[in-house]
Amino acid sequence: MQTIGYASHDTSGHMTPFDFERRDNLNANDVVIEITHCGICHSDLHFARNDWGMTTYPVVPGHEIVGKVMAVGSDVERHAAGDTVAVGCMVDSCQRCDQCRAGEEQFCREGMVMTYGSEDKHSDGMTHGGFSKHIVVREEFVLQVPGSIDPAKAAPLLCAGITTYSPMKRFGIDKGSRVAVIGLGGLGHMAVKIASAMGAHVTVLSRTPDKEKDAAALGADEFLLSSNEEAMEAKAFGFDLIVDTVPVAHDIDPYIPLLDIGGEIAIVGQVGPLNDPNAALLMFGRRKVSGSFIGGIPETQEMLEFCAEKGVVPEIEMIRMEEINEAFERLEKADVRYRFVIDMSSLEMPAG
Repeated sequence: MQTIGYASHDTSGHMTPFDFERRDNLNANDVVIEITHCGICHSDLHFARNDWGMTTYPVVPGHEIVGKVMAVGSDVERHAAGDTVAVGCMVDSCQRCDQCRAGEEQFCREGMVMTYGSEDKHSDGMTHGGFSKHIVVREEFVLQVPGSIDPAKAAPLLCAGITTYSPMKRFGIDKGSRVAVIGLGGLGHMAVKIASAMGAHVTVLSRTPDKEKDAAALGADEFLLSSNEEAMEAKAFGFDLIVDTVPVAHDIDPYIPLLDIGGEIAIVGQVGPLNDPNAALLMFGRRKVSGSFIGGIPETQEMLEFCAEKGVVPEIEMIRMEEINEAFERLEKADVRYRFVIDMSSLEMPAG
């Protein structure tokens, strides 16, 4: 089917209107979705500019997708026309390997198919994402959006929500757990809200004091100024889990002593090299440094239902599709509180 989106064509990352084809001949397990909202993630900016050296141009970013089902293939049972549904960071996997069978499709042994920037198994080209009017996705990768969640606010949950929910669920965060969150951007603000909803005692760590008021408003119990050496020393052994949402290279050594015995720091923001941690800080506390990458489809659906039950939604700023380049500039400056969401009704199909 013919559709329209916004694409980057070179490393400038500048986004312009782009006409392209989604598959016309539906597979039996396909779901056709008209996109109503799409969140903007820092990864979209990185991909548009080829910051990670893996972009094939043109690229249509967007992996925080919410929309309405338009049509379904003959074998689809989970979704029907008119349903409000969502698509996250992946649209396909082998479905056969141990990881896929365990509901961890993001770790598919054959490689998951990303929502954009991957080789499309159903065409000769690359997958294109949610900065577009329509998308066609196999049934297994389409999620149901609970009716109590505003579709616009559901969109960032598909990346920022699951990225922070997953390490906390794996660690077993619950009432009484002590969780620290480094960074208070798109990921960090969701980490605070989710940890608080799980019953944890939540502390936000920041290098500057200007985030303290916002941290409290988002549900944090404490604020720790990481540039204050005395305050940091006083919090030694103070946390069970630290969720590190910082999206750029940084030194994690100052944070490791904050972990209690057996504690863990989960890296969810930085994609790329980190400074080597001091092994002594890890050994003399049986502490762990881990990475966490989104979540599988079952866990993502679980996260959506958790957020619906607890009333957890992101703080968003709505924009029109044609404002994407300005939004990218502001995102780079961290000038958003806390997630941009595109109203895709602003993207109109050409007449005829």
